[in-house]
Amino acid sequence: MSAEGLATYAVTEANSRGRAHAEPPPAARGAFQRDRDRIIHCTAFRRLEYKTQVFVNHEGDLFRTRLTHSIEVAQLTRSLARALRLNEDLAEAIALAHDLGHTPFGHAGQDALNACMKAYGGFEHNLQSLRTVDLLEERYAAFEGLNLTYETREGILKHCSRPNAELLGELGRRFLDGTQPSIEAQLANLADEIAYNNHDVDDGLRSGLITLEQLGEVDVFAEQRRAVEAEWPGLNGRKLIYETIRRMINAMALDLIEQTRANIAGARVETLDDVRTAGRLVAYSEGLKPRLQGLKVFLREQLYWHYQVLRMTDKAKRIISDLFEAFMADARLLPPQYQERARIDKPRAIADYIAGMTDRYAMKEHRRLFAVGEIY
Repeated sequence: MSAEGLATYAVTEANSRGRAHAEPPPAARGAFQRDRDRIIHCTAFRRLEYKTQVFVNHEGDLFRTRLTHSIEVAQLTRSLARALRLNEDLAEAIALAHDLGHTPFGHAGQDALNACMKAYGGFEHNLQSLRTVDLLEERYAAFEGLNLTYETREGILKHCSRPNAELLGELGRRFLDGTQPSIEAQLANLADEIAYNNHDVDDGLRSGLITLEQLGEVDVFAEQRRAVEAEWPGLNGRKLIYETIRRMINAMALDLIEQTRANIAGARVETLDDVRTAGRLVAYSEGLKPRLQGLKVFLREQLYWHYQVLRMTDKAKRIISDLFEAFMADARLLPPQYQERARIDKPRAIADYIAGMTDRYAMKEHRRLFAVGEIY
């Protein structure tokens, strides 16, 4: 994207810290467009189609997966970035890549793998996403990984423990000294939150695990539903749900834009360096924050902790733990390329293998190892 028309504090190719491995500039696209394209074409991105968001992939064709979630986050991030005159291509690339390192079975899989890796440095899915684009993708002759720009890699790493940050050099510095990433990175982070909060409501209603009556107690939903019913008396079914959720997303996005603009002005931010030394700039208003917290509490207690979801997540944790223990006991059970890595760091090689699995592949691999009658 050309710097023309962008805010003075936006990331541009002129103020980018570039790539770890120097490459000739692309002929017909920008550096951050190249990042986006490499992400879309990588193996880890395709695998997201069969990785859980809330509901395991085989439970229904219309529930969101990590892939559809990532696309929705990218769309929202790009729209927000345009409204704030930020670098849309960078924001989109970060959004598309943010879940590349996620395990099968959603957060249950991540928690299980982290528990397995507790004695070996733990497992952080944001760090695994970075590891995926920096090391695990094998597509180019000149380097390992995708060789993305510093700013895209910085945005992928939303969270990082201090011990891991100390190993990352310049990229981990902000977790040690309290500085901030680009506004594009901050924006992708909250766009992710807006997307999953609203779309988990949609999937929860579709599944029948939560109801419209229950959501009547959630302020941010009830307010928009009343507005819809006032404008469209008698509207019901999927149209009522979609119209309500659409307005919820719009209200959150507009609040975020307005509050972020106010924060930027209040901090007198003029350059990218100002962004890095200011406090967190992308935020909701103080009036919206507690209402969003109410939605999060509702989703946690009524959907994520629903007994039917917990039954599946319990199975998922067992699958991850069983696989890890089996491979730790005998690394020869791993595919050949992971056996080679296991000679250097067996636990991390196993974590790489498991994290790269789709839901259905993990279930199939579990049957291969543990089901009587399965040979290979």
